[in-house]
Amino acid sequence: MPAVRITDPIRGLRTTSAPARFSLTFAFALATFAMIVQTAPLRAADAGNGGPDAGGGPQQQRHTHAGGSEEIGNQTFTAGQQRSTGSVTVNGQRIDYVAYAGTLIVHPRGWSDVPQDQPADEQPRDVPEASMFYVAYFRVPDAGGAAGGSRHARAGGAPAGAAGQALASVGSAARPITFLYNGGPGSSTVWLHMGAFGPRRVITNGDVQTPAAPYRLVNNGDCLLDASDLVFIDAPGTGFSRIAGKDRDKRFYGVDQDAYAFSDFIVQFLSTYGRWNSPKYLFGESYGTTRSAVLANLLETDRDVDLNGVILLSQILNFDDSPDGPQFNPGVYLPYVLALPTYAATAWFHHRLPGAQGELQPLLTQVEQFATHDYALALEQGNALPAAQRQQIAQRLHAYTGLPLQYILDANLRINGGEFEKNLQGADVTTGRLDTRFSGPAFDPLSEEAEYDPQSAAISSAYVSAFNDYVRRDLHYRTDQQYKPEIDIEDWDYLHAPPGSGMPLPQATNVMPDLEIALKYDPQLRVLLNAGYYDLATPFYAGVYEMQHLRIPQSLQDNISFAFYPTGHMVYVSESGLRQLHRNVADFIRRTQTGPQNAPAAAAPSTP
Repeated sequence: MPAVRITDPIRGLRTTSAPARFSLTFAFALATFAMIVQTAPLRAADAGNGGPDAGGGPQQQRHTHAGGSEEIGNQTFTAGQQRSTGSVTVNGQRIDYVAYAGTLIVHPRGWSDVPQDQPADEQPRDVPEASMFYVAYFRVPDAGGAAGGSRHARAGGAPAGAAGQALASVGSAARPITFLYNGGPGSSTVWLHMGAFGPRRVITNGDVQTPAAPYRLVNNGDCLLDASDLVFIDAPGTGFSRIAGKDRDKRFYGVDQDAYAFSDFIVQFLSTYGRWNSPKYLFGESYGTTRSAVLANLLETDRDVDLNGVILLSQILNFDDSPDGPQFNPGVYLPYVLALPTYAATAWFHHRLPGAQGELQPLLTQVEQFATHDYALALEQGNALPAAQRQQIAQRLHAYTGLPLQYILDANLRINGGEFEKNLQGADVTTGRLDTRFSGPAFDPLSEEAEYDPQSAAISSAYVSAFNDYVRRDLHYRTDQQYKPEIDIEDWDYLHAPPGSGMPLPQATNVMPDLEIALKYDPQLRVLLNAGYYDLATPFYAGVYEMQHLRIPQSLQDNISFAFYPTGHMVYVSESGLRQLHRNVADFIRRTQTGPQNAPAAAAPSTP
């Protein structure tokens, strides 16, 4: 079978695979092995122009090699930005804003901003650095000061220039500011920008394939500017962000390296735009939730920047919980347990459950109870499980998933995500992964697992095309650079040093300790977890399990609230899901921007 392009397991990571998709669990194992034996050479990363020609960006020489990668000339990156204005209507109210599309330059840990004597044989490009692209939207206060703060605030001012002159804050300093990013690793933030909270939203075709261009870009009535100023950030190497310098991949592509780059960006942004005294929020989706846990702890304990809230969408904190590739980690059965409620919701949606079909919520309550009790106990026994009990468990799994009884028995009661997607609707139909409501024709009817994600295939062109037009036409960001919605990162460093460990640990990525410390270090920090029932990349019940197993006192457990949606990984793909998400996030920001002590206690999440 020819190699195909597939999406894994969270928005943005793409890899080449022959018979099946590549899992993060398996990717971690390979990365760990490569690090230990030191046999995997570093791949040259793409590096390029760091900003718009018209907006104060760099004028750099680029040398393209036969392999297609770019090398920066002897100049280093230069920060720059392009200003534009616009308006959006939210809940019938017009909101005027000023937007800045630009770049900030960040460096890896250990870099000093004090000029150093440079060896004669070392070029400026040898210093590793990243030019991180962003689009920031600041609400312009109306005549009555609706944006918060004084009506005389300089919302339309320009940020500090290259010489670093002081300036009044852009937007009201009393107004919340939210930093948003997607995940991957290797994904830009085009998805949140054009689908969720930016002032313009691209229209896609429900849970089926969106036709090719022309695409419709419309006013986003659920833009989050009614509650907060917004900064959409592209991770190093993605979008218009670029990396350069010696060992650039090694210095930016990893769990800890990535979080440090984002912390550097946020601190610079607060200074550049005069927003140090604003209520501050992180909004991460998918791997962006992994990043948020590390970043929240890093900002608090390393940068002395407390946050008002951390907003998580489609969470994965412990990669051992992923339903992708658990067969490579025998003895760990949690992925099967935590994915089962999503299997049941998906089978319910596609009318694959045997017998009469009732309502979704009672079904999920039953499945969660079964999964965490009888099913978990059965898996724990392994091959010692009695034959009669094995048959009983298989019958319950058949009732809750719609998969054939014999298939479940042949799979030894253990069905991973790709196997479920491939077999739920028959050999010729592949069920979606980021959103299991989507379906598409199977590439190979005889394959064991799904080879691609129908949801990604259905909507990606619309998002990428709309943004490329919007950023140039509306935001006036003129550049000949290619916008990279997703990149391959073959050597991402999944090894993570949890707080107090002193070194990266040779285990699957688990950033739960980081979130624990962030909550303990600042007991007023609030967290909102958002999850979709039809998300099989990061199952909703895995997020609940992770939150309920943080090593924190009950008083801090009450700082965590939950919101669940009848949607998939990208909750905002459906208009109803976006409307609910906007309402929940805006309410969370309003309740926490003046201090979490004014927010009501979170409801217990025992049954989503």
